[in-house]
Amino acid sequence: MQSLLGKRQHQVRATAAGCASAVCDRATGKLGTSLARCPVLRPAVQIRAGRLRFRPLQASLQVSTLLHQHPTVPWHAHVLSSGCLCAMQEISADVVIVGGGPAAHAAAVYLGRAELEPILFEGWMANGLAPGGQLTTTTYVENFPGFPEPILGNDLCDRFRKQSLAYGTTIYTETVTQLQLQNGPPFKMCTDSKAVTANAVIIATGAAAKRLRIPGAEEDTGFWNKGISACAVCDGSSPLFRNQPVGVVGGGDAAMEEAGFLARYASKVYIIHRFDYLEASKVMAKRARANPKIEFVWQSEVLEAYGREEDDCLGGVVVRDNKTGQVSKLPLCGLFFAIGHVPATKFLRGQLELDEYGYIITAPDSTATSIKGVFAAGDVQDRKWRQAITAAGSGCMAALEVERYLAEKENPSSCSFDDGGAAAPGANWGSSGNAAAGPNEQPVAVA
Repeated sequence: MQSLLGKRQHQVRATAAGCASAVCDRATGKLGTSLARCPVLRPAVQIRAGRLRFRPLQASLQVSTLLHQHPTVPWHAHVLSSGCLCAMQEISADVVIVGGGPAAHAAAVYLGRAELEPILFEGWMANGLAPGGQLTTTTYVENFPGFPEPILGNDLCDRFRKQSLAYGTTIYTETVTQLQLQNGPPFKMCTDSKAVTANAVIIATGAAAKRLRIPGAEEDTGFWNKGISACAVCDGSSPLFRNQPVGVVGGGDAAMEEAGFLARYASKVYIIHRFDYLEASKVMAKRARANPKIEFVWQSEVLEAYGREEDDCLGGVVVRDNKTGQVSKLPLCGLFFAIGHVPATKFLRGQLELDEYGYIITAPDSTATSIKGVFAAGDVQDRKWRQAITAAGSGCMAALEVERYLAEKENPSSCSFDDGGAAAPGANWGSSGNAAAGPNEQPVAVA
């Protein structure tokens, strides 16, 4: 038994040194994202992934530290000086996409069809979410075009991924831990096991909804997706909430907007707010107060969520009045958190211009950021709409702008678009009249 154990440990170490873990790298698409999302298997997968990637992780941290301390030293010198060349796989590409949601995959499809062979890092539980982002935390999606019947958020994400792979995108299930943007192009980044250079970068890392960390709101054991949500527009029209009382936690414009939306379907909407005033704009507050279906629960906080006796769905919440200290139960079939979102921009370390909330600032009618050659798409730069379809649209914009940027970089006299909106010579997205290449080099119509 001991010899077998020693042999197995040696195999694991060898696998780690070679960075060949199928658990950590699904470039071939053989392993579905369901493995990472399974509440039973996920802890074991994460532990195994951590063991297999321990050495590459140490190497990546060494390179990241050197990059931060000595940004002018050549990239390969960092890798060599860290003594971890054998652990870091070197990759170069025209364009790298960081993210795994609808914005990232829309960009990947467009860039793949343009034969730019994009590389996409979808992350490994980055920002606390599985590859696919916030869609992986929803149940049925009913408002994404092309699906007459509701589709599960996880299934929709898997379709995004398959389409990106079909058009030539290389996908790595690894998290980008360090970027060096200010001295590019080429732009430099690293994951736990890869050192990457790219001529253009699309940041599509999304944003995560803030949640109340209360008993009963957990994903695995609580009522998340069983009555508790963070998106009324996504889930509010569900039969679970129709003609039933629901609650909204928050006091800003987002809370007022979600309460108004829910009032179309619910019998009653309670806005639960910890203060005796609203942070919302006067217009939004006035609109909410005028709605006969909306009732305010002032100076109160939700302490706990509990279920119904007949099934495993939400039955109500325990609320504490902060003024009197009284604790009471409020029967609800739905509870929606509207307390803000956190964009996944910390890893940028201030290299791009951000707004006061941490979202990437882009030029008007563009996805261009404060650094030429770096673009941002999806919720990471959208504080207003935050929908899968708008994220996909901005991913398309980013891809087209990358094509234009790379064409102009290669040939300054060329231009991907002219001022009239028509494609100009040099564009590489089928505008010359030739059919764009599809999977297996099959001609396809250009949208």
